[in-house]
Amino acid sequence: MNVYQKLNAARKEFHSMEIKKSGENKFAGYKYFELGDFIIPALTFFEKLGLTGVVQFGKETAQLTIINTDKPGEVITFASPMSEANLKGCHPVQNLGAVQTYIRRYLWVAALEIVEHDAVDSSEGAAPTIDVNIMADHITAINDATDEPSLIKAYQAAYKACGTDKAWQKKIIGVKDIKKAALK
Repeated sequence: MNVYQKLNAARKEFHSMEIKKSGENKFAGYKYFELGDFIIPALTFFEKLGLTGVVQFGKETAQLTIINTDKPGEVITFASPMSEANLKGCHPVQNLGAVQTYIRRYLWVAALEIVEHDAVDSSEGAAPTIDVNIMADHITAINDATDEPSLIKAYQAAYKACGTDKAWQKKIIGVKDIKKAALK
C-alpha cells in the first residue's frame, strides 16, 4: 500500500473505535478530545500499518509529516500556522508548551479526520448548532483583550457568532462584563 492507502486504513480502524472525550471546558460547558485520548490508539494503528508521524515546529508553521516506513520517500504533510498562548501566571516556556500541545492535537485531528460530534436537532426549522470550539476561541479573544476597543471588537464578533442562541448570548455577555470590569 502507498502512504495514502495506509493513512486511509489507519483512519478507518481508528474510527471503528469508541474514543471518549476526557477534556472539559467547564466555563463554556462542553467536552473535547485531549491529545492523550487518541494518540496511543493512533500510534498503534500507525505501527501496524507501517506509518509514523513526525511533528516539527517552526517559527511560522508547525507540521505533522506522516511517513510510509516501508517506502520512506512517501510522505503526507499536514501544516498549521503557529500561534501563541498567554496563560496567566505562566512562564514563557510554559506558554510555548501549551502552544505545542494544542498544535500537535490539531495536526493529529486533521490527519485522522477526527470530528467533534455536536448534538443536532434533526427536526425541520431547528436552530443551527453553535460550534463550541469557535465559541471557545471567541471567549479567549474577549479574555485576551487589552483595552476597551479590542474588547468591543472581540465581543461584537462573539455575539454575532451566537446567532439566536440565547444561552450563548448570555455566556458571551457575562464574559464581556467580567473582562470590562477587569480593564477598569
